[in-house]
Amino acid sequence: MRPHRVLAGCRSAAAHLLTARPPPPPPQRRHALLLLLPPRASLSSSSSPGFLPSGNGHRLYTGVISCRGIDGTHEGRRMGVGPAPPHAVSGAARRQSTSAEPSSVPGDKTFERIYMNQGMAVKPLVFERIADDVGVLEERVEEAVPSEEGSGKGSVVETAAAADVLKEREVSEVEKEAWRLLERAVVNYCGSPVGTVAADDPLTASNLLNYDQVFIRDFVPSALAFLMKGEGEIVRNFLLHTLQLQSWEKTVDCYSPGQGLMPASFKVRTVPLDGSNEAFEEVLDPDFGESAIGRVAPVDSGLWWIILLRAYGKITGDYALQERVDVQTGIKLVMNLCLSDGFDMFPTLLVTDGSCMIDRRMGIHGHPLEIQALFYSALRFSREMLTINDGSRNLIRAISNRLSALSFHIREYYWVDMKKINEIYRYKTEEYSHDAINKFNIYPDQIPSWLVDWVPDKAGYLIGNLQPAHMDFRFFSLGNLWAIISSLATPKQAESILNLFEEKWDDLIGKMPLKICFPALEYDEWRIITGSDPKNTPWSYHNGGSWPTLLWQFTLACIKMGRPELAQRAVAAAERRLSDDQWPEYYDTRTGRFIGKQSRLFQTWTIAGFLTSKMLLERPEMASILSCEEDLDLLEGCACSLNKGGRKRCSRIAARSQILV
Repeated sequence: MRPHRVLAGCRSAAAHLLTARPPPPPPQRRHALLLLLPPRASLSSSSSPGFLPSGNGHRLYTGVISCRGIDGTHEGRRMGVGPAPPHAVSGAARRQSTSAEPSSVPGDKTFERIYMNQGMAVKPLVFERIADDVGVLEERVEEAVPSEEGSGKGSVVETAAAADVLKEREVSEVEKEAWRLLERAVVNYCGSPVGTVAADDPLTASNLLNYDQVFIRDFVPSALAFLMKGEGEIVRNFLLHTLQLQSWEKTVDCYSPGQGLMPASFKVRTVPLDGSNEAFEEVLDPDFGESAIGRVAPVDSGLWWIILLRAYGKITGDYALQERVDVQTGIKLVMNLCLSDGFDMFPTLLVTDGSCMIDRRMGIHGHPLEIQALFYSALRFSREMLTINDGSRNLIRAISNRLSALSFHIREYYWVDMKKINEIYRYKTEEYSHDAINKFNIYPDQIPSWLVDWVPDKAGYLIGNLQPAHMDFRFFSLGNLWAIISSLATPKQAESILNLFEEKWDDLIGKMPLKICFPALEYDEWRIITGSDPKNTPWSYHNGGSWPTLLWQFTLACIKMGRPELAQRAVAAAERRLSDDQWPEYYDTRTGRFIGKQSRLFQTWTIAGFLTSKMLLERPEMASILSCEEDLDLLEGCACSLNKGGRKRCSRIAARSQILV
């Protein structure tokens, strides 16, 4: 596949949706075909290709979608993130939004957002121009804190406020080093930051594989660190650029996956212009799995994109980005792909092995918990961000129905504690009826010997996978942590999961947090399930390795549940080693004592995960912004239309009984 020549810094991310748009409005209004932007002095490589000067000082979109440089060099691929220039992507992209914009006339008090509760609850303002309300509106304007429109700066996390927080305490040398490394990992496209490379290890410069690419899942902790520091431009650019890549043609052996798939990663390449040996252009080259090991589609990429989009709006207050037509359509495409009809009888997403963070064969095909927890978060956040209109009502209804079914399914059938394990131990098999207790025909002999003595009396967790006649009893950290963060788990279950971390600290945290799964597959299990994968040997990599990047999710879950001391203990353990070990990707051995045998050093999401954890502990109020609370309405409704008097009865009421009031 040839490189994707995709948007210049300020090209509208809705270009691939033009055919679905209504007829163009009158010329005096902004729209995707005629963009009225402020005049600029010149058309340099860092300005906005695709726009040519017109007689009235505005620029007309010409359809050119690549960024071109004449000097033949790659413009600042490792530049740090600083204040955005006037012609940066963020400002121009904001100006192309189809949502309402504030007037630029001095003294005009029309505004789009207001700031309430000391800036901790930012919401778009929708109002009618009623004379009686003018006084009230003007009074609220005077209390508002102005921010730069569409720059990703200001609002909930002001740059200055974030800096003041950092100044209140002495920043350790480890943190200073981490920030230097994170800024060094920034990738620029057309002169503007668009993400961070997966790793910047000088020892492996001759064998980069795909570690020099920007991964959607890897960038999330980096994005949160930048957002909490008050630097939102890089996150906004990333969201818009990956949105355009969503529409790029994806083919493996003449077959294309469903519309709406987000790429796993992308790379900024400098290529010669056609017919020229001296002029070059920058292009974005996405990977949808056609170059990945195993050729597996990245199911989690679109889910992470939605999660990050919501976090960007919550932290910066730039809700106008969510309201853009192209962004709304991107959300719908991801949701339609996830909610498409199939043969599955369960509300969980059916995926292949290696379709998430665990991207190699590890026996997680089917309905892995990690995907279900991210799916649940994406469903909730999509419902929150989608604009309600005739084109979205059916989708929002489908999302609500799926949320209700998914939450019940996970809480009821994935949860295990000593009581549930004992119940499974006494299961009868081969039950054929509507009222079967052992609905999935689980054989009691599947209970592994290690499990009986491992789970404490006051602890429990969500199992890794559930299919007919199969329960994967391994503990997967990411799925359980996201179940807490998103409230997929009930409050009581969330407490039990953290109890498990506390009681089994040596197994799940050890010398270096955090075990990706426990226990490791060994002996015949390793040979059969992984196919004798030399990278996933017992207690290494995905097979029981320790991944420091999971620290930020552990911290977020602990703060949400009011137990920050657990996170502080884990962060302290990581801080003692990460810098000396040169920020490895993962650690090996049962307790995480060794640096991984194939671990890349200076791994960006290791660095960002540590920084995000430190900032969350410093500002615990951010946890309430990034997580979500229990939605009791999900348990009220039911789409199955079954009643107590029918031949079949709905058992959803069981989920409500688990809510801890």
